[in-house]
Amino acid sequence: MANDIKLPDSTRALQGIDSKKAIITIISISIVAVLMLFWLIYFKPPSVTELPWIKNLSALNATFNALSTLFLLLGFNEIRKKQFDKHMNYMISALISSALFLVSYIVYHTFVGDTKFMGEGFVRYIYFFILITHIVLSVFVVPLVLTTFYFSLSGQFVRHRKIAKWTFPIWLYVSVTGVLVFLFLKMFG
Repeated sequence: MANDIKLPDSTRALQGIDSKKAIITIISISIVAVLMLFWLIYFKPPSVTELPWIKNLSALNATFNALSTLFLLLGFNEIRKKQFDKHMNYMISALISSALFLVSYIVYHTFVGDTKFMGEGFVRYIYFFILITHIVLSVFVVPLVLTTFYFSLSGQFVRHRKIAKWTFPIWLYVSVTGVLVFLFLKMFG
């Protein structure tokens, strides 16, 4: 990156942290998170609750995914224009909306458990294709996003760009398909 480009001061917030230790920490956290979510959704019996708002969290989850999609697209647009401050703000907004999604998702599945898809015929194949690809890619998106942010915030912009080329489309796909899964479940749940 050229030295004459004005970058935000926060782009070096994590400079000095050993990359190997950071990546190992990111991967470890990601593995624990995926295992916890897998247990929560498929093995833990739903908790008993009388709170009616819990059922509405699925719509909130879809909203957070839609916001992530919007912020990702806006951030992508800004980086193409070399608007680094705006890019960073949008990407942090995407990260925050994705983190809020994860918290809401955990609360929802703690009380509701697994949601069954009741659609039949060809729509069932479409739904499960979207769901399976969504789940598989969501396993990879957490460490990719965290690593991409680490490289940016540690000032490793060459590495940041290399991994962001993978992170962006996967994160975007996971966000969009999260909304689609919600819509399929609302229509055929």
